Amino acid sequence: MVTIKDVAREAGVSVATVSRALNDNGYVGVDTRKKVMAAIEKLNYSPNEVARSLYKRKSRLIGLLLPDITNPFFPQLARGVEDELSRAGFRLLLGNSDENVEKEMEYIQTFVQNNVTGIISATNHLDDQIYNELKLPLVLLDRISEDYPAVYSDGREGGRLAARTLIEKGAKRITLMKGPAHVRPAQDRFQGAIEELSHADIDFSVLSTTSYSFEEALGWAKELFEQFPDTDGVIASNDIVGIAIIHEALKIGKQIPEDVQIIGYDDIPQSGLSYPTLSTIRQPAYDMGRQAAQLLIKLIKKEQHIECKIQMPVELVERNTTRKK
Repeated sequence: MVTIKDVAREAGVSVATVSRALNDNGYVGVDTRKKVMAAIEKLNYSPNEVARSLYKRKSRLIGLLLPDITNPFFPQLARGVEDELSRAGFRLLLGNSDENVEKEMEYIQTFVQNNVTGIISATNHLDDQIYNELKLPLVLLDRISEDYPAVYSDGREGGRLAARTLIEKGAKRITLMKGPAHVRPAQDRFQGAIEELSHADIDFSVLSTTSYSFEEALGWAKELFEQFPDTDGVIASNDIVGIAIIHEALKIGKQIPEDVQIIGYDDIPQSGLSYPTLSTIRQPAYDMGRQAAQLLIKLIKKEQHIECKIQMPVELVERNTTRKK
């Protein structure tokens, strides 16, 4: 690994001179600066961003905290954040909390210790003291709060759209999978679906779930058909659960979509690869990530008249787990 000492040796100057040239701190002659830059280019030297930020008290680092990077939805958010930050000259530090509040707090402390200049978080623990004490710009992503800037999709409309679609396609005994109670977007989707189902001339049931994890999805799917064997329409809590329901339905001999129709939520890449392919409600995950990064940059720059609550639209993606009209 090339160090600042290697650059100094190559340029024939002191380490202090290289440091002044990199940080624009103090006088460095034109010819000397050219030597330093030529040495940096020749050796392909990359300054330690954390060390530079500590020295200059000005960072180009952003912390991103996600709840579960094994869920394909969240890497799409992260990619949108990273692409936008990179375009603006920032670098990303990523934390994965696993929905564990202690782990989340440790990552927040790590971000602060590494002198990040702002944080983007998909947290469910805003009531923790550490957030109240943050002296950094904070943007919520895929989460909603009255107290912080946020970028999120229209979950309530997403729930209504899923329910409306199954009703219009002839489902009469619908099971609504209620997402984790501690996740605000999940409850928004649930409330939207309930609003639509309550006004329709159909039977519907609710199955509560406590996570979106791969590990538990097959268990939810099995429980669904054990409790509601005659269900002919399912609004899954997300695409992971929706794909698990496809597997379980086929396993017990149900035809899709003839016997049971299924709608997921998120439109992760795997929803188009399942068999049959999963109809779903699409959240614009990549664009949400980009919007969150843009909003954070505006806050860092202290721009005026910033729109601090950005709600993104959702849309139905029809595939093969719903009937054609």
